[in-house]
Amino acid sequence: MVNDCPIKVGKFEGFSWIRCEGKGSFLNSPAVKEYGEARIQAGESVLVIDLGDCTGMDSTFMGTLAGLSSKLSRKGGRMEVANPGEKNRNSLEDLGLDFLMEIEPKDAVWEDLEEKVRDFLKRKVAGMKAGTVLHTRHVLEAHEILVKANEGNKEKFSGLVKLLTEEVAESAENPGRAGTR
Repeated sequence: MVNDCPIKVGKFEGFSWIRCEGKGSFLNSPAVKEYGEARIQAGESVLVIDLGDCTGMDSTFMGTLAGLSSKLSRKGGRMEVANPGEKNRNSLEDLGLDFLMEIEPKDAVWEDLEEKVRDFLKRKVAGMKAGTVLHTRHVLEAHEILVKANEGNKEKFSGLVKLLTEEVAESAENPGRAGTR
């Protein structure tokens, strides 16, 4: 499966930037996760998620953001969301994720730098391909994070979590079989 909704990234003085152009989905969320985790591992304390050109987000993408935000928080850092628009803001709030990240924070260090930052972003391609067991585990993990983040999400995603858990277990029993998600 080809991902035509790029993730662009960059590191700057005091923050790292992740921009989603098009839909944030299970296809491009591995790129977000890989870059975000690498930046957190390198000691970054602020990840900015730019949703200015994001046309929508699926639950895997939002679970990936929630996971990164939790990792940052445990290390004393924070995730800031730039330009979410009403639709994306509502999606984050509907899953109860707005308490994990700062949405359009006042006096953000990057506030007057947005246009300049976007000029220096590079396209990020994930090493994980859809349809593999690794990718199925990624989708499962994102949904488990959503369930942990907000009790109300348990009912929303219990069927999917169960299905993905079974898929991962089956692939472990039959290593030649790849995941289907």
